[in-house]
Amino acid sequence: MRHPKYRIGLVDSVHHSCREGLEAAGFEVVEIHHLNDNDTRKAIRNVDGIVVRSRFPFDRQFMQENQHLQCIGRWGSGLENIDLDAAADHGIAVVNAPEGNRQAVAEHALLLLLSLLRYMPRIDQDVRRGVWKREANRGVELSGKTVGIIGYGNTGSAFAKVLSGFDVEILAYDKYRSGFSDDIVQEVPLNDVLQRADIVSLHLPQTAETKHYVNEEWLSMLQKPIYLLNTARGNLIEPNTLLNALERKQIIGAGLDVLPFESSSFERVDHSARLESFLKHPNIVFSPHIAGWTHEANKKMAHWLVKRMTSVLKNK
Repeated sequence: MRHPKYRIGLVDSVHHSCREGLEAAGFEVVEIHHLNDNDTRKAIRNVDGIVVRSRFPFDRQFMQENQHLQCIGRWGSGLENIDLDAAADHGIAVVNAPEGNRQAVAEHALLLLLSLLRYMPRIDQDVRRGVWKREANRGVELSGKTVGIIGYGNTGSAFAKVLSGFDVEILAYDKYRSGFSDDIVQEVPLNDVLQRADIVSLHLPQTAETKHYVNEEWLSMLQKPIYLLNTARGNLIEPNTLLNALERKQIIGAGLDVLPFESSSFERVDHSARLESFLKHPNIVFSPHIAGWTHEANKKMAHWLVKRMTSVLKNK
């Protein structure tokens, strides 16, 4: 069934298969991501649906000004830049594609973890400088450790599956899900995660509830030093709390794909003294918010977004 009456605007640059899929479903697709923000907002008035990433906030004012929209498709999983209540108030459907990059995020979390345990960034730089140290770089095995996963949605469950071949005990806590224990993971209360885990990985959305989720109160529940991973959103961790915990060796090392210093578009970081303190710390491994950025994830996100937008619009 074709739906030629609908026009879809690509507000952000996305994989070409997204456009191809929408056109194959019968929609007219217009690329407006090359326009400046002001002209992009004007162009949105002439389309029925939009595909977005994190270019600018889609807040209540935006929804009021664009009540004609039938659907907003969020490339990826995070919805923090979209006012979902306002969209619902104006009858605008919002869909996303969290399945698309879950495997990529899970594999990247494992990369950060193994890099921490085996000091990979430091070793690589040593060898490049002609420094050949063996005993000083004796690492730690993942096997035999207890891994705690906080947030057991798409990426949390994918991370558990990736870990399942490493002879580790996997604990998981999710405030809004239950009954997911299986032969890979054991569902436990948060206290159990923080008391038993050697490694804690965050897989939470960014909401008012999760901002600065890792704070001094959270740290006070730890029963032993841990490695901390964050491939979700930078604001889940209070910056000074992490730096202080690293100095106290309460956190042995941190693998961070995201930082609290990122712009709302995630395309840059705002430089400050606190950022410099992070960047100079020897026990943090960084990547630039690319955990979900693989060629395969790009195609999978297009597939899921096209599927969900088509499902919404064909029933309008």
